Amino acid sequence: MTLPSVSLGSFDLSDPLFWTQPRDYREAAFKTLRDNPGLQFFAEREIPDIPFPVGPGYYALARHEDVWQASRNAQLFCSGQGSNIGDLPQEMNEFFGSMINMDDPKHFRLRSIVSKGFTPKEIGRVEEYVKVKAKSIVDGLFERYPDGECDFVEEVAAPLPLQIICEMMGIPAEDEKMIFAWTNVILGAGDPEFGGTLDALMGTALEMFMYAQALGEDRLANPRDDMTSAMMHAEVDGERLSAQEFGSFFILLVVAGNETTRNAISHGMRALTQFPDQRAIWFDDFEGNTKTAVEEIVRWATPVIHFRRTVTADTVLGDTELKAGDKVVMWYNSANRDERAFTDPYTFDVRRSPLPAQAGFGAGGPHFCLGANLARREIAVMFDEIRTRMPNLQIISEPDMLQSAFINGIKRMRCSWK
Repeated sequence: MTLPSVSLGSFDLSDPLFWTQPRDYREAAFKTLRDNPGLQFFAEREIPDIPFPVGPGYYALARHEDVWQASRNAQLFCSGQGSNIGDLPQEMNEFFGSMINMDDPKHFRLRSIVSKGFTPKEIGRVEEYVKVKAKSIVDGLFERYPDGECDFVEEVAAPLPLQIICEMMGIPAEDEKMIFAWTNVILGAGDPEFGGTLDALMGTALEMFMYAQALGEDRLANPRDDMTSAMMHAEVDGERLSAQEFGSFFILLVVAGNETTRNAISHGMRALTQFPDQRAIWFDDFEGNTKTAVEEIVRWATPVIHFRRTVTADTVLGDTELKAGDKVVMWYNSANRDERAFTDPYTFDVRRSPLPAQAGFGAGGPHFCLGANLARREIAVMFDEIRTRMPNLQIISEPDMLQSAFINGIKRMRCSWK
């Protein structure tokens, strides 16, 4: 990729219009941030319909090393004051983000409890189900689309992670469409197609919360063989999840477990179409290259674009003096294109070395993605199914991208397999 020249000071990451610019322009802007010494500061902007004061601004962490340093030092760069750029009341932070907006010991307690639902036994329990669902998705394509063409996101990328997380949580199949619509509204809050207002966001989150509370209370009284029951009955130091805590975690888990893997699969399929040599390398030795190929898909896609941290004590990062209370924003998309960490980062390479690690799962530390191994498995299984049963599958349209500075989402994208 040949990037245009974008000078420092000519762009503003806080401007919503920046996120509507062509992809190569935005990539060039982040390269400019990486290549200039120190950390650049950006003022925050008033967000329409959000009745909270404008925040003090933030420093942008664009280099791979700086993102990893902040992410792995949770004492110095805390999450408890919010992981999104804007400042919200702590009650709202924990309502929307659950443990990603908490610090220890609160974070450790909650993660210790909910991790009971992500043990090797629990993941192993759905291992065969992942394969079964991937097969049924392809079966359905052959039945419904005899002409061999459909929307890849809606028909291929979205159903697998959605159905898996619903199966793991014990959510009835008839509720899947409702769950899917809820996740679109919450993570598409900046996109007019999905509502785009605080009222729409709050209304949807409240619906999800009430649904989750009812589900958690039911499994507490009537346990089944599902993750909801495992989490509701798990104890750490004699403590269990409250129905309210489960409700907030449910929003995080269902949204994160669905949307991010959906977008990784979508970006991955587009990359395999754009780089047919890499497709051939992977598919000709699928088992041998799957581990690195999946990590490369997540690096390439970087489904979550950023998270924020707050500095707890005066320190220095990226040759910049930071004061207690300063905000830093970890731009994972930029870290995953840093030439200092990755050779030829704008090339999709399914055999790319796993070290240094890509930042798509959160760049290490206590907030590293709890569902990373499940996501890896889903991506591998879906592409194995495509390889064996739809070897001619290609993306045939430009993607309709989500308008967001937070999620690197693809809303629609046509594919053909004949």
